[in-house]
Amino acid sequence: MSVPKYKRVVLKLSGEALAGEQGFGLSPAIIKSVAEQVKDVVDLGVEVAVVVGGGNIWRGKVGSEMGMDRATADYMGMLATVMNSLAMQDALEKLGIETRVATSIEMRQVAEPYIRRRAIRHLEKKRVVIFAAGTGNPYFSTDTTAALRAAEIEADVILMAKNNVDGVYSDDPKTNADAVKYETLTYLDVIKEGLQVMDSTASSLCMDNDIPLIVFSIMEQGNIKKAVLGEEIGTIVRRNA
Repeated sequence: MSVPKYKRVVLKLSGEALAGEQGFGLSPAIIKSVAEQVKDVVDLGVEVAVVVGGGNIWRGKVGSEMGMDRATADYMGMLATVMNSLAMQDALEKLGIETRVATSIEMRQVAEPYIRRRAIRHLEKKRVVIFAAGTGNPYFSTDTTAALRAAEIEADVILMAKNNVDGVYSDDPKTNADAVKYETLTYLDVIKEGLQVMDSTASSLCMDNDIPLIVFSIMEQGNIKKAVLGEEIGTIVRRNA
């Protein structure tokens, strides 16, 4: 049996990744595929926490550009992440994986409130914990949520699963054929060069807490397991080179 490199991980899924090629809503096939990949990792004995975005349903930035109050638009985005989290929970439990959805905004009929010690206890019992509703505050992205929760639960790594790229590139590989894929980066490189990995708040939080980040494609079955096993996949971002 393969020995995982990381004991506790935070898997960051964008909402768009769950939408598949249609770009909006939820793709049952994609959700099932992700759930199966998470199960493979759980079966290795790895403790898994998940942070799901909401861009497939609503993006706060779009609402703000429409003239909506920014805080209101962001709260709507947080609610979208709850819908995605419940869908992810359902898919995991259909595979026999015990899960908990923990929300930063209380909605007790839907999920339990996020309490750090409780979340850690769930992980120790090998339950998958899905963090929903972002940080509970407007103006913060789900990337920042992933960085914050990873620091709080003392995760070994953040696995950032993408649906449109297989790592970090110097430019958009879809529009620039000369775009170069990076194997390794530092958080300072990401911030200085303005690379579209995660926002600067999330990058700074990861850098300050020395949390490595692996960026890879979710579209290839088995990639989450490869990342957990420490295989060379995607791009790894660290505090130091």
